[in-house]
Amino acid sequence: MGTSDIHFIKQHLIDPEICIRCNTCEATCPVDAITHDDNNYVVDAAKCNLCMACVPPCPTGSIDNWRTVPKANAYSIEEQLGWESLPEALSDSELAEATGVAADAVAELAQGVAVAGETDEAAEFQSADAGSTLPPWSAAHAYTNLYGPKSATRSLTATVSGNVRVTDVGSLYDTHHIVLDFGSTPFPVLEGQSIGIVPPGADSKGRSHHARQYSVTSARNGERPGYNNISLTVKRVLEDHSGHPVLGVASNYLCDLKVGDKVDVIGPFGASFLMPNHPKSHIVMICTGTGSAPMRAMTEWRRRLRKSGKFDSGKLMLFFGARTPQELPYFGPLQSLPKDFIDVNLAFSRVSGQPKRYVQDLMRASAADLVPLLADPNAYFYVCGLKAMEEGVVLTLRDIATEAGLDWGAIGAALKRDGRLHLETY
Repeated sequence: MGTSDIHFIKQHLIDPEICIRCNTCEATCPVDAITHDDNNYVVDAAKCNLCMACVPPCPTGSIDNWRTVPKANAYSIEEQLGWESLPEALSDSELAEATGVAADAVAELAQGVAVAGETDEAAEFQSADAGSTLPPWSAAHAYTNLYGPKSATRSLTATVSGNVRVTDVGSLYDTHHIVLDFGSTPFPVLEGQSIGIVPPGADSKGRSHHARQYSVTSARNGERPGYNNISLTVKRVLEDHSGHPVLGVASNYLCDLKVGDKVDVIGPFGASFLMPNHPKSHIVMICTGTGSAPMRAMTEWRRRLRKSGKFDSGKLMLFFGARTPQELPYFGPLQSLPKDFIDVNLAFSRVSGQPKRYVQDLMRASAADLVPLLADPNAYFYVCGLKAMEEGVVLTLRDIATEAGLDWGAIGAALKRDGRLHLETY
């Protein structure tokens, strides 16, 4: 084989030791090159075109790893799924051995590595084309990665100060509101950020459990105002669609915590899914299930500011979907929020004797309210929940704008460019 037949690629890899499995990379990849299993998130070398769309949003930097390899010997998805750590970069001599080419020739060839992918076709809808990775211009400064793999301190110990159920107990679900206290240790967190929880113990292969990511449910000044604590909304699934018991490692661990228990925390993470600080800004929140966590945080911060009597806030709208009212976290408190403070719209898809309704249906019904907000540079849109909702929500916004005679091309571009549309799905 001559040197002209040898092709090297710069293969994009994800560090499994740092990755917190937050799904940000998979959600933002415009060519569907990233996938995952219960162990790792990985990149398909046959699809990746090195567009870099996934790199800036990654909260830990685990996505920013590369290896020069012969194209014919690229690491397969199957190999990557089994990794516990990244392989060392191949030296020129190792590349020469793998290709049968002299080491000096390898060094010359490797300097001009090609992109990994062969495919430049993308699906009709890609979240990376719609959602912004920039925070609102008036957002507060977010501190990130204070604890964890990228910091000097690997984790921070928090104490459980509360654990209450926030949905009725069913056979399929059990959702808890959990409060973690950090004592006198600094852990500044903003609405829209997340943390990682490190479950104790090891998996079936004897490896320490990976951290799991959870959005913060509390306002920036604490779950209890003036206290150095935060809250999380955690849902554990009790059985699968076949009726078999499900034992999620982190969710079961968290839901079973008692007051006084200690928890290892890393983070905080996230510097874009942040609320605006501008007092006249409007916020539209669209979520399902535990995707309500950051929305509850934003609503609570605005509620506290309003209660102080020193804040004249813009419009708040909430579109919240669940299968039934019993599965909707914080259903009771939502009903008690003042109507002149927030416009709450609830959709239920599995209520016996009633038609299925989804958040998109509620949005269409509120089109007259959403049209001026889409055109208002001071209005911000946040979407959080299952990934399946993402396309429907964005296309509904498009349809609402188009039917009102607005130029969706210009509106959609402004939402992304100006940090006004944020998508955080899983």
